[in-house]
Amino acid sequence: MQCADSLRVQAYFDGEVDAVSALDIERHIEHCAECRALLLDLERTREQIRGEFDYGRAPAALRARITRALAREPQPAASRRGSAASALWRMRPFWAGAVGGVGTALAAVLAFLLVSAVPSAALRDEVTDAHVRALMSGHLTDVVSTDQHTVKPWFAGRADVSPAVADFAAQGYVLIGGRADYIDRQRAAVLVYRHGAHIVDVFAWAAGGHALAAATTRTGYHLVSWRVGDLEYCAVSDAGWEELAALERLLRERATLDTAH
Repeated sequence: MQCADSLRVQAYFDGEVDAVSALDIERHIEHCAECRALLLDLERTREQIRGEFDYGRAPAALRARITRALAREPQPAASRRGSAASALWRMRPFWAGAVGGVGTALAAVLAFLLVSAVPSAALRDEVTDAHVRALMSGHLTDVVSTDQHTVKPWFAGRADVSPAVADFAAQGYVLIGGRADYIDRQRAAVLVYRHGAHIVDVFAWAAGGHALAAATTRTGYHLVSWRVGDLEYCAVSDAGWEELAALERLLRERATLDTAH
C-alpha cells in the first residue's frame, strides 16, 4: 500500500513546499523506506532524462534567415528598460534558435516577456518571503484589532498607501490586525486575516511598477493579485484558491464602496 505522504515527497522533490514543510518531509523520509525509495527513483529519473535527451536546435539555414530578418528590424527606442532591451538586441542569435520558424513578431513578444518576467518573479519572491518571515517569527501584526476604524488609521504615517480595510467575520475571514512591510521599494500596508486554520496576508502598495500575475504559487503558498485604482493588492496564504478568490471579491467590493464615498 502506498504511503500517504508520497504526494508530499513528490512536491518536495519539485521544490513546491515551504521551508517548514520541507523539514517535516525530510524527517519523514528518514524513517520511511518507501518514501526514501521514491525520492531516489525520482532523482534517478531526472538524471536519466538529462543525460539522454538533448535540447532541440533549429537548422542553420533557418537560424540564418531569422537573424537576417531581425537585423532589418529598427532599433528599439530608449526607455527605462533601455539597457535590458539593448542586451536582448545583441542576443539575436539566441532568439534565432529559440523561436524556430514562428517569425520576428513572436521573437519580439518573447523578448518583452523575458524583460518583464524577472522583476515580476523577484516581486513574487519578495511578497512570499515577507509572508513567511511573519509566520516564522510570530510577528503577524503591529496593530491588533478586528475594528477597521482602528486598523485603517494606523497605517497613516507608517505605510505609503491607505488600503480598503474591513472585517469579514460573517464570511469566515476575521480581521486580526495589520502591519507595515517593505515591498517593491515602498512602505506597504499588510492586512492580516484568519480563515479557519489559515493566516492570509493581504499586501497593498502603490501601483505603477511591475505587477504580479493574477494567480501564482511560490514554495507551497498561493498568491492572488489584483489592482483597484492606484493600488496593487496581493493575498498570500496556504489556503486554497477558492478561499483567496472569495477574499479578493470582498475586498474589491469594499474598495469600490470606499471610492464611492
